[in-house]
Amino acid sequence: MRNPLSETIVNIKPSGIRKFFDIASEMKDVISLGVGEPDFDTPWHIRDEGIYSLEKGRTFYTSNSGLIELREEITGYIGRKCGIEYDPKSQVIITVGGSEAIDIAMRAMCDPGDEVLIPQPSYVSYEPCAILAGAVPVIIELKNEDEFRLTKQELLDSVTDKTKILVMPFPNNPTGAVMTREDLEDIAKVCIEKDIFVLSDEIYSELTYCGDHCSIASLPGMQERTILINGFSKGFAMTGWRLGYACGPEQIISQMTKIHQFCIMCAPTTSQYAAVEALRNGDKDVKMMRESYDQRRRFLMHSFKEMGLSCFEPYGAFYVFPDIREFGMTSEEFAFALLDAERLAVVPGSAFGDSGEGFIRISYAYSLEKLKVAMERLGHYIEGLRNRK
Repeated sequence: MRNPLSETIVNIKPSGIRKFFDIASEMKDVISLGVGEPDFDTPWHIRDEGIYSLEKGRTFYTSNSGLIELREEITGYIGRKCGIEYDPKSQVIITVGGSEAIDIAMRAMCDPGDEVLIPQPSYVSYEPCAILAGAVPVIIELKNEDEFRLTKQELLDSVTDKTKILVMPFPNNPTGAVMTREDLEDIAKVCIEKDIFVLSDEIYSELTYCGDHCSIASLPGMQERTILINGFSKGFAMTGWRLGYACGPEQIISQMTKIHQFCIMCAPTTSQYAAVEALRNGDKDVKMMRESYDQRRRFLMHSFKEMGLSCFEPYGAFYVFPDIREFGMTSEEFAFALLDAERLAVVPGSAFGDSGEGFIRISYAYSLEKLKVAMERLGHYIEGLRNRK
């Protein structure tokens, strides 16, 4: 019998995050700080709009690109938040989460052999999506001493004549790193000079703690070469609604829509009506959640300082990325030993790329009460390691 499987698919490694938490989920009394999901319920007025859409029988397909009302709200939202103007009819597509947008953007833009630059540590899907698009992923290893920001020199050192796309994963999962406007201006100059397109994943743009988020698409000469990806999962606590979007040049969006048309048809109709309400009346909800995350972030940084655990201060998303190299263990060894000894689950930094080795990811999308108990367990474990030296 012939092998029924694609060699390309077989050779892609499964997510290191899910592998670890499948083990943790089978253990008792575990505090898990690993899942990147808001602990808030979707705000009631957003849920209510979804319920109302069902009651009114709005259960049919939308256009492939999504509800025009939602696309109009998205362009208005990006206009007032980022100062970028998009045509809702031709430069926006509604997707099944930001993850689908990443996938179809790469497939729409890449030919076999094109190189996709991927700064790491970063979200686990960029590299597999590049491979599935027939492209060659080229990893840029970000450094702790730079607070895991991408530098102009690192970008220049990675560019070749085959470079097609640069992924910009900021605010960053897993590090919480952000790029300032000044940082982005350096990157934009290289992209324009070298004729590189940018896939800017801004799913955490609503969750920044040191001023307003800056999109690279807002810089001169960048809107025409950037696909801006965002969604409703993180900022609006709508993970299970599975709704994202992409904005960009019409010639790229039209080809992304073609792929979406054949693979998906349209994003969930109920979710789209709920998202309209989120964008129209959800600013106060986002502000409340952001302030709560910021309180938790500051608590964790204070806890690390008290236990003498090195961690640069992150200003985005809801993750911290402490340095555990002093203990002479790999990230996986540390995470599994912590889980076994203290029933505390964190994610090994190596799950997000080789440059994440020596770090762990802790999510603070959990209650302050749970975080306090978790920090007691982590502090106890670290104290034991140091006493054994």
